Amino acid sequence: MARPLPRTGGVFLDPRGEERSLRVSWHSEADLVVLSLWRDNVCTGTFRLALDEVPDLIALLRSGLDTSYDIARRRRDRAEGSQAG
Repeated sequence: MARPLPRTGGVFLDPRGEERSLRVSWHSEADLVVLSLWRDNVCTGTFRLALDEVPDLIALLRSGLDTSYDIARRRRDRAEGSQAG
């Protein structure tokens, strides 16, 4: 049976649908963040991340996001440049 999320946590829906989601729950009492994969309200897997590793995960996600924005910006600039000429 699924437990409710702790007060600090969140749910992210998978764009593929099919009731897929990622749940993130903070467990300060255990110095952990738990990432769990769900499908049709059934937990299909978990990963426990130590609190001291969270900054590295955030930095990795931030770096990937920055790179993605830079690539999108260059594509947009190229598309606008080709339309102006």
